[in-house]
Amino acid sequence: MSQPEPGELLVWTAPDGIKLCQKEVVADLRQRGPSVDQISRIGMDTSKHVFQLHGVDAGEKVVLRKKLRRKEMIAFYQKLPPTVIAIEACGSSHHWARLLQSFGHEVKLIPPQLSKPYVKRGKNDAADAEALCEAMSRPTMRYVTVKTAEQQAALMLVGVRDRLIRNRTQLANAIRGYAAEFGLTAAKGMAHLGPLLERIQADESLPALARELFAAQAEEYQQLQAQIDAVDAKLTAWHKTNDCSRRLAKIPGVDPIGATLLQMKTPAPELFRSGRQFAAWMGLTPKDHSTAGKVRLGVITRAGDEALRQADLIAQPQTASSSGYLRLLILKIFLSRSPLHRLMRVVAGPNGASPDWYVTVGYSFRFDRLF
Repeated sequence: MSQPEPGELLVWTAPDGIKLCQKEVVADLRQRGPSVDQISRIGMDTSKHVFQLHGVDAGEKVVLRKKLRRKEMIAFYQKLPPTVIAIEACGSSHHWARLLQSFGHEVKLIPPQLSKPYVKRGKNDAADAEALCEAMSRPTMRYVTVKTAEQQAALMLVGVRDRLIRNRTQLANAIRGYAAEFGLTAAKGMAHLGPLLERIQADESLPALARELFAAQAEEYQQLQAQIDAVDAKLTAWHKTNDCSRRLAKIPGVDPIGATLLQMKTPAPELFRSGRQFAAWMGLTPKDHSTAGKVRLGVITRAGDEALRQADLIAQPQTASSSGYLRLLILKIFLSRSPLHRLMRVVAGPNGASPDWYVTVGYSFRFDRLF
């Protein structure tokens, strides 16, 4: 072996055996994963393509942190023994819940507002999955009932109807605004829009271009109205085949659409311990700002489903002269275990209802007998 010359850099080369040993160790560490027998529950943060998993064992020790693509996630759960999985109740969560349940797993859907307090710091997929896993361990945690494909199809029908009604309202307001520029007005309500369009078409003083545009808008309005009528017909057909929805429609002031919405969107009644819990779920109970023994109640929380509050069941009474009176009647059905005066503060307003209204309401309806 020759001696190095002054200034020459010495380089040591490892033998081939050491390189091979290092490669085998790294490959073994990459293939080695957590034992599936150790996992007691998993929190999974979902998205379109990437799924973050966080699993712990019976001793609350983290044994799984993994990010998987869609196909990898499905293959992982197919091989995993039955376990408990927590998913945030969001878009496509019911689909994944049904799929994982078909693999034998128990799936729990957690509302986002209930899992968010368990996020320690920052916002990323790993922190969200860990928060779901931690929230699922709480004994008082509330979950969302997994919907079937048929239930989601029915809710899709409701969503399509809401969108069509919004489009119709937007178009009607546009027609009224354009007509007002030419001195043509009409009373409030959709029933007065048809006569307004007829007056526009009969008015020869309007420019030809304006009459042409009004005719196009009238045709669009008729198409929207036809689509809404078709959706209402499907909802009515669904209502006639559902026994619970038919019983709800017998209540004064509840039309088939309101009964259908209530039946579709309301979870199993046994999940509510009392009628007041159901009212709180709908967002009809007042905000509580009480402290130091002083009761301070604010406006209603509006934390429930907005479509239910906008439906004829709550917002548009048709069989009573006062909206507060009818709201009191409808909600008393579901609040049979709560004092009547509490409901009056929430629904009928601070002035309450007249004394003869107590006799009209009565106590013959019970929430648990309607379902």
